Amino acid sequence: MTEQSLDTRPDEPRLTTPMTPQVKPAPARSAREAYSALLPELMLADERLYCLDSDTGLFDPAAFAGAPGRYLNLGIAEQSLMGTAAGLAASGKIPFVTTMATFAATRALEAIKIDIVYNRLPVRIVATHAGLAAGHLGPTHHALEDLAVMRALPGLTVVVPADAAQAEAAIRQSAALPGPVYVRLGRKATPDLGGGGPFEIGRAQWLRPAGDGPGRDARRTPGDVAIIACGPHPVLAALRAADRLEARGVRATVLNLHTLRPLDVDAIVAAAAGTAGVVTVEEHWRSGGLGGAVAETLAEHAPTRVTRLGMPDVFAGRAGGQDDLLRRYGITADAVVTAAIDLITAIPGGGTDDPDLSRV
Repeated sequence: MTEQSLDTRPDEPRLTTPMTPQVKPAPARSAREAYSALLPELMLADERLYCLDSDTGLFDPAAFAGAPGRYLNLGIAEQSLMGTAAGLAASGKIPFVTTMATFAATRALEAIKIDIVYNRLPVRIVATHAGLAAGHLGPTHHALEDLAVMRALPGLTVVVPADAAQAEAAIRQSAALPGPVYVRLGRKATPDLGGGGPFEIGRAQWLRPAGDGPGRDARRTPGDVAIIACGPHPVLAALRAADRLEARGVRATVLNLHTLRPLDVDAIVAAAAGTAGVVTVEEHWRSGGLGGAVAETLAEHAPTRVTRLGMPDVFAGRAGGQDDLLRRYGITADAVVTAAIDLITAIPGGGTDDPDLSRV
């Protein structure tokens, strides 16, 4: 089964409503490959930019021929990688550091915290194989803690693009940001999402405003839900779930909360307003990541019921493909639909236009 077909039913229509971003069947692109193609181009235009690699195999050294001496492969030595990046940044350079997400968040964490973040240095940490993307390599390579770790560090911008185009935009925009940045990328190709307005670090994307578009009953306000997601697979699951909910008479707002620091508090509060609750979807442990950020925000600003979907509080029991593990642990459109219906039916007088709530 391909990445694009994950959790899609054969008889289910594709995302075709005018307000829904189109999921294009081809060509799907890998965010990490889009990044590797873009960075040499940016380095030609700005002599301050450096590429520091950790023997990932992602880059062709020949691509940096126009930027001699600014592609450095330090090998599998992540702490040294971060220390070197800090030194370059302290000297007026802007290094882009590439490693796997689990190694950035754990093995190299002390160097990131002390050498980079404490000194507010403009290092861009671009982490690949995030979430369950390296599922075939087992729990040692699953990166399910990185968002909780990184968003806890003061002053570190944390970005989770939902497709290759957003990854390119995040990399371009990060070059001009002050201080350190963490960009979380997956491994495999996923569909590019259209719509939702321009990608801007720090500002959430409204992929599905509730009550807009044909077929939605603008008079129906009780029982609506908000779905807030980040990352390619969770955002796709959120959009597919919104289509299925709409077919059952339930309107769902879908928010792509691609930046976890700084957090778009206004968008979160606006998405939750007037709903039965919020469903968060992420490729991360349920603790400390997107769901934690949304729950904390709403508890402070607009108390709302929140159901967090993500990896449960366990290590994956076995190695497996990313698609398989996402289904196994319930990071799917079906799980989002179930959570949304549960929120609605928990409200006295709530419900949907579908009398058979067992058909989820």
